[in-house]
Amino acid sequence: MLKMRDFPSCFGENGVQVADASCSSVAGVSKAPQNLVTCVYQCRLLEKSCLVTIVWSKNLMGQCLSVEIEDLSHQCLCKVDVKPSLFSKRKGSKSLEVNSCRIDLYWDLSVAKLGSGPEPLEGYYLALVCNGHMALVVGDLRKEAFKKTNANPQLSSAMFISKREHIFGKRVFGTKVQFCDSGPIHDLVIECDTNGVDDPCLFVRIDSKTVMQVRHLCWKFRGNYTILVDGLPVEVFWDVHNWLFGTNFGNAVFMFQTCLSAEKLWKSQSLPDHSVLPWPYSESFSSSKSPGVGFSLILYAWKNE
Repeated sequence: MLKMRDFPSCFGENGVQVADASCSSVAGVSKAPQNLVTCVYQCRLLEKSCLVTIVWSKNLMGQCLSVEIEDLSHQCLCKVDVKPSLFSKRKGSKSLEVNSCRIDLYWDLSVAKLGSGPEPLEGYYLALVCNGHMALVVGDLRKEAFKKTNANPQLSSAMFISKREHIFGKRVFGTKVQFCDSGPIHDLVIECDTNGVDDPCLFVRIDSKTVMQVRHLCWKFRGNYTILVDGLPVEVFWDVHNWLFGTNFGNAVFMFQTCLSAEKLWKSQSLPDHSVLPWPYSESFSSSKSPGVGFSLILYAWKNE
């Protein structure tokens, strides 16, 4: 049985920590939900591979942005915080020097579309330039980013490693996800009614299609299964203990992790479990820590009473 403390180990091969002590249900600590989205990229900066963590957040003062650059040993090289007062202009830049290298951060949200969360949906860019070379560009206005920064048009092989997001709802929780860089963007919906239900059931739907159903949730409040999306096996891990037995501020946690090993999916098909429809049951989590680890999405789901 998967335990929540095992969630961070899913990124062991990539050296990315995903535990979020402020909202994790591991220790049973009740915290108010936070409206933030955390994205982690791996790219080449300062002549070496680095991790770039982008945090979009929203509070009473407005929208905030934080960009932190670490090496693969998780040593912080630099951090830039863009406070709401700077976001009032909807565009701007910041420069800093790290190890004799100049790093420039540019952003433009002047025509951005915003949803209920803090992360822009479209109509924006966030660009990271190191010594005149574009190291990372996020958003759909890529041409505008290159024009503004005058950066070398040759992009690095930046990889989107993980995303952590807080989602809210009463029974239905939704978000959008892209499991690989060249793949389509999917509508991901989690549905679970735990209020006054004797035997709650958990549904996971992608583009309105039910890809997973877990019955007898009171007995299976933690677990993992494998589904197939865009031809890739995707492991789904869940912990809904706080929804069923926790406090008012308890949140459920879900992780969707792409696995590049086709052998894992074939093995999983020999272990059917009729409580999951229509995709097969996966092998144990302990044997899933293979080098073929791709993108991971962590969702903290908070119930609005």
